[in-house]
Amino acid sequence: MVLCLISASSTFSLQTGRSRCFSKCMRVQNCRRYLMKHGDITRHKIIPSARVDTVGLEVFVVSDLHTEYEENMSWVKGLPSKGKKKDVLLVAGDVAETYEKFVLTMSLLKASFEHVFFVPGNHDLWLRREKENYIDSLQKLDKMLDACQRLGVETNPSVIDGLAIIPLFSWYHESFDREKDITGIRIPSLELACKDFRACKWPDGLINGDNSLATHFDAMNDKNQDTVQEMLASCNQIISFSHFIPRLELCPEKRMLFYPNLPKMIGSDFLEARIRYIHGATGGTNACHIFGHTHFCWDVLLDGIRYVQAPLAYPRERKRRMNGGENWLPFCIYSNGKLTENMSPCYWSDYYASNPRTPDVTELAPWVARFYRKL
Repeated sequence: MVLCLISASSTFSLQTGRSRCFSKCMRVQNCRRYLMKHGDITRHKIIPSARVDTVGLEVFVVSDLHTEYEENMSWVKGLPSKGKKKDVLLVAGDVAETYEKFVLTMSLLKASFEHVFFVPGNHDLWLRREKENYIDSLQKLDKMLDACQRLGVETNPSVIDGLAIIPLFSWYHESFDREKDITGIRIPSLELACKDFRACKWPDGLINGDNSLATHFDAMNDKNQDTVQEMLASCNQIISFSHFIPRLELCPEKRMLFYPNLPKMIGSDFLEARIRYIHGATGGTNACHIFGHTHFCWDVLLDGIRYVQAPLAYPRERKRRMNGGENWLPFCIYSNGKLTENMSPCYWSDYYASNPRTPDVTELAPWVARFYRKL
């Protein structure tokens, strides 16, 4: 995995008079040098995890493909064709904004991997280019899930060679963020900064921002409860995955972020409860959860569970990364009958391995402070 210093998830579009300033702030060389100097982090070169001639099941992961970008679609088209019958790919959401691109992308992935699993992200449910085709975003979701069934893409839990793979539907809620807010600066509102408020449409009773969407999507997992219980009784190795994040510790502190209110739009407590039910209160050596959404590369062990994010992200983001992304994704998380042993060198998980998380500190990091005026 690679260095990614800022939250550039396309959920957020700062449409203010200062948007150009925020665009310029995406140049991260200065903050990279600052953190490398003060964070005491040693960077290591990432070894590509391309499919190799191993015996048995291999599981690869990727998120945030965003194939509405031609560069990203070209990357998908460039994936090798099926190498063996025991290749698995977990796609942790945000495949494409339009249904047409979604179907094309998943078809290409299915041609490259024997088994493909998918959970939806927020961009997959956007309607801004397809308003006339759907009553709401849930209708679009149903159509996408039907397409997955036709293509042979899995959206339900399944066991392959003794490994349980459990997709988890989720959505974020604002109350997920319980850390101290940044004050004294003018931060754009969630409604202004987050395109989901405009690009998604929901039926009555579901509102972006409160808990209603998070509980609705979490309840979609209930239909698989019996299957999951059988897996817990029969499988020693389990990988779960979602689009949204289950813990605040999987995002940098607010003072580090160019949009400090990002944590209000990324995660779900209901999701973490599901993960703890699956992997246990203390986790274990075979417990792993894959996620996406924030476009931060991540690989960390928290309370006995390994959490990994391996996003393709936007072309402009990959150019800022130390090791790109095209050459090492999809990332192999499981081979030779077990999770990969070595943790991958991701900037922020490495940073917090050496530095305590101090959310009560609200003084903006130097690379953020220069783009905000104090009130």
